[in-house]
Amino acid sequence: MQAYSYTRSVNYAEATVRADFIRRTYQHLAGAVLAFLIVEALLLQWSGAAMLARSMTRGYSWLIVLAAFMGVSWLAEKWAHSDASPQMQYLGLGLYIVAEAVIFLPLLYIASFLSSPNVIPTAGIITGLLFMGLTYFAWSSQKDFSFLSGVLSIGGFVALGVIIASMVFGLHLGVLFAGLMVAYAGAAILYNTSNVMHQYRPDQHIAASLALFASVALLFWYVVQVVMSLSDND
Repeated sequence: MQAYSYTRSVNYAEATVRADFIRRTYQHLAGAVLAFLIVEALLLQWSGAAMLARSMTRGYSWLIVLAAFMGVSWLAEKWAHSDASPQMQYLGLGLYIVAEAVIFLPLLYIASFLSSPNVIPTAGIITGLLFMGLTYFAWSSQKDFSFLSGVLSIGGFVALGVIIASMVFGLHLGVLFAGLMVAYAGAAILYNTSNVMHQYRPDQHIAASLALFASVALLFWYVVQVVMSLSDND
């Protein structure tokens, strides 16, 4: 297969090139989701899962975990956007999947063993339906949602500040905050789907799939919290 070097976004490419880019992007997204589920299942079945989950959330350990996750995420995204080699891009995507699986461990351990057994399947179905609905809206409308970049940046910093403050002062954010973050994750999906249409080069399908996967993971994280909170109140 002949290799091409692209300098412009996929929006300017031929129809066949755009279609191939979209297909590869969503195939990699599906692969990332499947890999995440496999790694997460292995972690939950591991004999040391409970101890690791407790150690990650004890005291201020969660702040360290969040900082480490942010650092690993930055590195993974840098590798995924690298023009050096496809291997480096796949390494970035793989690193991000593993990092997401690890940071999800405490939440999914609680949902699996200390809450209703229906929490994770229900959250998974809701997340999938929301993602498909938002994706359909973005593609059918053909709108450029790049204007959401500033909103997402500011919202991300505000959310992070609220999370840190809640940990320092021992506050419980509750279902309202989780609901707001579900909306935030939905906006991120619209933004990243728009980027798939308008911003990425045809050879950046791995980076595009990582961005979409990050948005889906964020959505799933807060949907799990909403479902678990509602389930516990029944």
